[in-house]
Amino acid sequence: MEDKTNVTEESYEASDEASGDIFSTIDFSTFLLSLSTSALVSLGELPDPLRNEKSVNLALAKQTIHVIEMLQDKTKGNLIDEEERLIEGILYDLRMKYVRAAG
Repeated sequence: MEDKTNVTEESYEASDEASGDIFSTIDFSTFLLSLSTSALVSLGELPDPLRNEKSVNLALAKQTIHVIEMLQDKTKGNLIDEEERLIEGILYDLRMKYVRAAG
């Protein structure tokens, strides 16, 4: 019986490639865009993918915005210019949409 607790990162990635998993390669920008999309769903800008309807959850949107702000703070000085512009743009956009939705 194979010991599944000793799966290496290489074998995990090889498994994803073999299965054709397109989500196996995630980078920082993709992660930010995923968080942004979650916030947009919470702001009612996009439909919930499970229910296919729009609804507003300001508390969840605010929490997601704070997570992105925390990532910006914790990665300061470690991002390439493109990532820095992306996180700044996402935060600006989400903050404006939050103010509009909360207004």
